[in-house]
Amino acid sequence: MKRENYALSKQTGTNEVAAPKPSLAFGDAVALIVGIVIGAGIFESPALVAANAGSNVAVLLLWLTGGAVSFIGALCYAELATTYPHVGGNYHYLKRAFGQKVAFLFAWARMIVIQTGSIALLAFVFGDYISQILPLGAFSSALYAATAIAVLTALNIFGLQQGKWTQNLLTIAKVLGLLLVVIIGLSFATPSNPSTPPTTPTSEGTWGLAMVFVLLSYGGWNEAAYISAEIKNRQRNIARSLLWSISIITSIYLLINLAYLRGLGLVEMAQSQAVAAALMRQALGEVGAFFISLLVAVSALGAINATILTGARTNYALAQDFSLFQFMGNWQYQKSTPGMAFLLQGAISLALVGLGSITRNGFETMVDYTAPVFWFFFLLSGISLFILRMQEPHISRPFQVPLYPWLPLLFCLVCGYLLYSSLAYTGVGAIVGVVAVICAIPLLYWDRYLLRNK
Repeated sequence: MKRENYALSKQTGTNEVAAPKPSLAFGDAVALIVGIVIGAGIFESPALVAANAGSNVAVLLLWLTGGAVSFIGALCYAELATTYPHVGGNYHYLKRAFGQKVAFLFAWARMIVIQTGSIALLAFVFGDYISQILPLGAFSSALYAATAIAVLTALNIFGLQQGKWTQNLLTIAKVLGLLLVVIIGLSFATPSNPSTPPTTPTSEGTWGLAMVFVLLSYGGWNEAAYISAEIKNRQRNIARSLLWSISIITSIYLLINLAYLRGLGLVEMAQSQAVAAALMRQALGEVGAFFISLLVAVSALGAINATILTGARTNYALAQDFSLFQFMGNWQYQKSTPGMAFLLQGAISLALVGLGSITRNGFETMVDYTAPVFWFFFLLSGISLFILRMQEPHISRPFQVPLYPWLPLLFCLVCGYLLYSSLAYTGVGAIVGVVAVICAIPLLYWDRYLLRNK
């Protein structure tokens, strides 16, 4: 198997060479990024952030800081993605900077923990909320979750065009729905106890935990790296799509949290189990609760579809380098999709749904499971920018991070702090996520053994 040729694989039954091709316009990329970022997080995290912030101003400042951190990170990723456009995204940068072993651990973590865990979580959110409208019995949520994964995986296997148009429609519906929630929250809802004084953080360091939840809700903009080889006019549109997306997302997040604070107040917001539903019920009664259930379901679907679309591309890149996963290395040229990579990702996600239907521990446990692994590899991606600048100083860089090296250094420091916070303030789920990544080490050496004995 050729080690450096990621782009090429023979299409089954023809002599045509299949490879990722530029098929996504600027608007498609923005819809994908906005769609994957604005998922379940903005309906779950605000209450947890409010509980740790201590004041209205602190809540808004935390969400604004999250947008600023994401914007700086987007500048770093814009340089990496325009300089090294590749279907493997982070996998490709980590491989060039740190070698195949680190890249393998990242791809494994993304396949087992980060991406499939996110798909399963989002699918359960979809199932929970759609079950409020049309319940299917004791396992209603799991049934809806499994159906959503199966249908959206099939749509993406059918072709990139089907996947991207599904994403565009879901993102438009999601953004319009959120803007309607903002208008209703600012115009009609009032706190039930407006005179109640705000609470203060219960212990030192809770701002670190609050930022874990804030940046969880901003997570996903880096997925642009995985479609960098498929964006038209990539030297211009990768950076534009990242920066426009972060600006749109930050604006929506600030407005929706302002609506939560205006309509519920800090105390009620912090104590709410479903902050968006509480706001809409306060403003419009049960009609509002029905509307928000439908909106959350649509938002979750959009995030599931985008996560499925980008996640399978790492699996495809992994297959180009490692014999154990070679079966995922076929790129379907006409459909512009990695079919087998989608199937494996879908199978793992469905297995997690099956497990979750029996032993599901909720939103916070999934944050514990994914956050340390996510921030560790995010930090390595930031460091790879410095390494690649030193190792490959003469390569053409269509976009360069302004104020280098200070902005990338700031991004790395934030990632390091969030890695510490995700370990310091989380529970046993973090250990499970780390162990799942460590389990890749024997597979790595097995693959090396198979290669030597061919």
